[in-house]
Amino acid sequence: MKRILAGLALASSAALMTAAPAQAAPVDPVKALKKQYVTGHGVRVSESAKTVVDGKSSATMTTNGAFGFGGSRVVAADLRTEAKGGTGLEPSRLITVGKHSYAQGGLFSVDLPEGKKWVRYPYDGGPLLTSQPLNVLDPKVLKTLVSKAKSFKGGTYQGAISFGDLSKFYGEKISGKIAKVKINYSLDVNSKGLVDRIRSQYTMDFGVLGSTTATVNTRFTGWGAKTTVKAPPADAVVDISEFGADTQVPQEIPNGSLNSLGGTQ
Repeated sequence: MKRILAGLALASSAALMTAAPAQAAPVDPVKALKKQYVTGHGVRVSESAKTVVDGKSSATMTTNGAFGFGGSRVVAADLRTEAKGGTGLEPSRLITVGKHSYAQGGLFSVDLPEGKKWVRYPYDGGPLLTSQPLNVLDPKVLKTLVSKAKSFKGGTYQGAISFGDLSKFYGEKISGKIAKVKINYSLDVNSKGLVDRIRSQYTMDFGVLGSTTATVNTRFTGWGAKTTVKAPPADAVVDISEFGADTQVPQEIPNGSLNSLGGTQ
């Protein structure tokens, strides 16, 4: 009996020694993101956005391109967008680099002087956003989404954040009913803690104007790839200040402002 018990003890010890180690804690996505902030490098983005009003599709938008990093943040972007429905104010291509943004396509390509293909706008250094209201390339936003997540499983954080709470990161003031609207999100990270995908969805009820649901699915690939964003040729650019008051060219570029969301896209 003692020999059998000794054998069981040895077997148990061996099993403990050979058992798989406990799963390591997930890599901190915020730390992983900050390591990517290397000048001359960036990440590619592909996105699909859909707006449904009272159960019927109202607008769809797809965006593809790249973001360029500086030493501590996103500093440049080159984005191509195709839109169906919505306001029609979205440029088909938008380049932001240095102190300017350059737009073309749609209303941004009407009334242009001969030989000009781009309209230049001042860029104030604010967040560079797509249709995605959750800017996971901002460490503060990403940290909040991770901390507010109700669950984390298989590399996916799931949770919700209100427009009111989110607006604090973008320097906007939102109050009333819209501030209380919740944005549900699903955030996927890879083994290095880098964001693979962020999916968001929110619904706003505008009473007689109907209920609007917006869903945005954004994917990131090629983290750390060399990325160069160049301004268009100077001789193909006209500054927005050169247009008269009666021009059809928009006076500003839709910038993903939270105040512009919710059925206006």
